[in-house]
Amino acid sequence: MSTISETDLLKALNWRYATKKFDASKHIPDATWETLRKAASLTPSSYGLEPYRVIEIRDPKIRAALQPASWNQTQVVEASHFVAIAIETPFGAPQVDGFLERSVRDRGVTLESLAGYKGFIEGDLVKGPRAAVVGPWATAQAYILLGNLLTCAALLGIDACPLEGLVPAQYDEILGLKAKGLTTVCAAAFGYRSSEDKYASLPKIRKTLDELFVTI
Repeated sequence: MSTISETDLLKALNWRYATKKFDASKHIPDATWETLRKAASLTPSSYGLEPYRVIEIRDPKIRAALQPASWNQTQVVEASHFVAIAIETPFGAPQVDGFLERSVRDRGVTLESLAGYKGFIEGDLVKGPRAAVVGPWATAQAYILLGNLLTCAALLGIDACPLEGLVPAQYDEILGLKAKGLTTVCAAAFGYRSSEDKYASLPKIRKTLDELFVTI
């Protein structure tokens, strides 16, 4: 496997910023977007359960309807691609069964051989103490997905902006997610920065490494 150099990695992450204004005339090539889709599917998640879905919103009318529900942020309509990330609700035994069925499909094992693992997962997330906080657990997994998408986009030279400034209930209504058993957590815009975006050239504000890391 080839690797990226330390210099190139840090260069991409320094280049990345939460893009406030996109160039609406520029669009991500289909092949590049497909690569980001594949990167999303390769995101690590607890137990490998992927308790979320990525809603690709391509219809301009729907994106326009979402803008007021996104604190009127223009990235929603200007970016080349826009997605909402939603968690599966309620999360329970059906999602675990779906994961086991994918395991059978992709690894050629039997359901019987996974009975112990099924019991372990359900004993934690479905019947155990964490069942009471399975929503926040799923939300944390969704943010791992978001972070991975932002990093992968930067490595591909794609600008992105994560959006938490939105009204989840309005997203759910506009996108018809309740009927699909989904609840919006966050969203993200992808595309190419506008030359008029003043935030592109601002220095990043970060803790020093000594402030960020605690060595024990």
